[in-house]
Amino acid sequence: MRDLIGDLRDGLWALSPSRFPYGRFAAALALGAAGGWSFARLQLPLPWMLGPMTVCTVAALFRAPIAAPAVVRPPMTMVIGVLLGAGFTPAVVAQLPSWIPTILGLVAFIAVCGFACVTYFRVVAGFDRVTAYFSGMPGGLVEMVLLGEEGGGNARTIALIHSARILLIVMTLPFIVQWLEGVRLGARPPFGVSILDTPWYGELWLVATAIAGAVVGDLLRVPAKYLLGPMLVSALVHILGLSDFKPPQEIVIAAQLVLGTTIGCRFLGTPPREILRVLLVSLGSTAILIAITLAFGYLVARVSSFGAIPLILAYSPGGLAEMSLVALALHIEVAFVAAHHVIRVFLVMVGAGIVFGLTPAARGGKDGSPGAS
Repeated sequence: MRDLIGDLRDGLWALSPSRFPYGRFAAALALGAAGGWSFARLQLPLPWMLGPMTVCTVAALFRAPIAAPAVVRPPMTMVIGVLLGAGFTPAVVAQLPSWIPTILGLVAFIAVCGFACVTYFRVVAGFDRVTAYFSGMPGGLVEMVLLGEEGGGNARTIALIHSARILLIVMTLPFIVQWLEGVRLGARPPFGVSILDTPWYGELWLVATAIAGAVVGDLLRVPAKYLLGPMLVSALVHILGLSDFKPPQEIVIAAQLVLGTTIGCRFLGTPPREILRVLLVSLGSTAILIAITLAFGYLVARVSSFGAIPLILAYSPGGLAEMSLVALALHIEVAFVAAHHVIRVFLVMVGAGIVFGLTPAARGGKDGSPGAS
């Protein structure tokens, strides 16, 4: 609890007018909102995360007067953690026994993807061990940036690699699935529930699980405690049937907006050549991930009761929301796809830190290879 209290005290101090750049932060949020709105209008994937990140990255490269201090991240990270935990409902958990073969396949998929991509980033890209490790994990963008930064990796590189992974996979895999199935995907339905349509006690559950999760994460000393703690508490609340609440759409969008803006502002002072190099490198890693996803989809389909297409969507290391929407368009069980994405993120979050602690990078630090911060 001392760490949590200390974080709260430091956060309040950092928000004082003499220390927090409120004007530049407002400018960053305005740019981020414009980017999110533009990406949403263009129907690009994860618009309220990738839109603000892209626009603020470009603005940072041109030395725009913007800023997004790290102190604003924890509350938004807690909201994302609660959202991920809400994916574990009693109905989903009741189906788990029939998913044993596919979950075992998912564990193997994570290991193969991690090994292949980390090796690629070390050998081909020349990243340092820490940056290569967390760039190669098939987990969420926010999660790996947080864990990688805690481990001493290059957070800017990790953020670029994962944002490119999500963007490229989500923009290509649906068309691959469409070609394999021989059907056209329908228009995207709205995702999430508006705050106007949620009961007042839903917001109370959101606040309570977020705060309780932060306390649990601090007591358990888990990595990325402001993400994993709320996720664990939210999952427990939903599994026990205490509530079926989900964070309202507007709050989730606001959380993605702030997180995308803060990640984009990390690139202040970053040479454009570095960003371009990382994006080019990410093309190779994305091709590796898609190939492994297709291979595992067809292999696991032979030993389970599920077809290759549901498994491809369930395993794909893209956005949970986007892959769930593709499943909905193809009349595939959305709970199956969404649950495997939640499990993947959970396994990566829990396992990545543990495995990293056993690596030479964790014991000896970065080795000074290109890509180190």
